[in-house]
Amino acid sequence: MKRLIGILLIAISAASFGTLAIFGRYAYEDGMDTFTVLFIRFGISALFMTLILILRKEHFPSRQIFLQLIGMGALGYVGQSFMYMSAIKYASAGLVALLLYLYPMFVFILSVIILHEKISLVKVIALILALVGSALTVDPNGGQLIGALMAIAAALIYSVYIIVGTNVMKHVSAVQSSAIIFASAGMVYGMLTFVNGAHLPASNSGWLAMLGMIIFSTIIPVATFLAGLEMVGPTNAAMLSTLEPVVTVLLAAWLFGERLMPIVMLGGGLILVAVVLLTRAELGKESGSQPGV
Repeated sequence: MKRLIGILLIAISAASFGTLAIFGRYAYEDGMDTFTVLFIRFGISALFMTLILILRKEHFPSRQIFLQLIGMGALGYVGQSFMYMSAIKYASAGLVALLLYLYPMFVFILSVIILHEKISLVKVIALILALVGSALTVDPNGGQLIGALMAIAAALIYSVYIIVGTNVMKHVSAVQSSAIIFASAGMVYGMLTFVNGAHLPASNSGWLAMLGMIIFSTIIPVATFLAGLEMVGPTNAAMLSTLEPVVTVLLAAWLFGERLMPIVMLGGGLILVAVVLLTRAELGKESGSQPGV
């Protein structure tokens, strides 16, 4: 049951993260800039999670774990999001998305080297299906080399974030970790916003987009990802997260009238197959570890 809950949590996280590009598009159309969007996103999310922390009477973790969480937010989340947003300026959104979704492969390699995770045939097949599916789901139209390098850097940073988070989540709750990660990322983007000047929403639609980004694209996905990460492991979590571009493409087709090409639908299908394979394998492990009746 624990593995099933973990799989569901990661799936919810991926689906929620899939709304980020949608809310971001509405926010940018309302006159906001990247630094202001990310400052409001992480700043308000930090306040909300801190309030939950107080209401649940949870204490902050030990100094070592506390510093690791600050690093995950101030370095990991800030670095990944900055590289990703910067890459879009030099390369197509499709190419950037494609290169970002190399991170399941990086996580797999790092997990084997650092965490000594066992290699299984099911995981290798699922990884290949997920990578091919992600490649078909996005639309790589090309761009400058610097944009491609930034996107790869974003994937590497996020991979390290997941590996570090695997150990950290053994010592803290999802609420504790989310509050500290959001706060540290928010402070960094707060300073950047102060230096560059704030560009607040020009209308109610912009504020509604930010509210949606805070709840559905930040608080829910980060908390559920961190909670599920400890249950299913970094490689499985990374591969299950490839559901994200499928959700984004479907929402874009629904809200913005973007066409669903057959090749995109094929890519989404391959990702779903990878998810099913992983789910069956993980549930088989769990049932196999239970004593017979």
